[in-house]
Amino acid sequence: MTDEDKKRLRQDQDGLLSYEYLANNISTCTESDLRELVDIMRTVDLTGQFLASAARYLHAIDAKAFDESVRELVAATIDKDREHKYLPSLLMSLYGDDCLARSVELCASDDNFRRIYKRLYPEPNKL
Repeated sequence: MTDEDKKRLRQDQDGLLSYEYLANNISTCTESDLRELVDIMRTVDLTGQFLASAARYLHAIDAKAFDESVRELVAATIDKDREHKYLPSLLMSLYGDDCLARSVELCASDDNFRRIYKRLYPEPNKL
């Protein structure tokens, strides 16, 4: 990622440009580039929409290789998605269709799952 790319991405209005850059350049992104892209997205995406999309995208490409970036993107999505528009799709796409049935186990083992679950289901007995 060039300095000009970084400058342009820092001017991104909502995160779409950064997400598109990630999607179009994932094969050439270094770990450093990816960390910088995550930081830029965290700054420019005010709603969490593109943070969530980037997390799902990286998870789908290679969950193991991109684990750290996915965790950071999910954590940022949790912080930004105040209206809970994007959190439900993260649960299913990252943790599987049976994640609600495994919620006790996942809450104990994954902090991001626990945070999303608590936001979506503040009273667990009301599922």
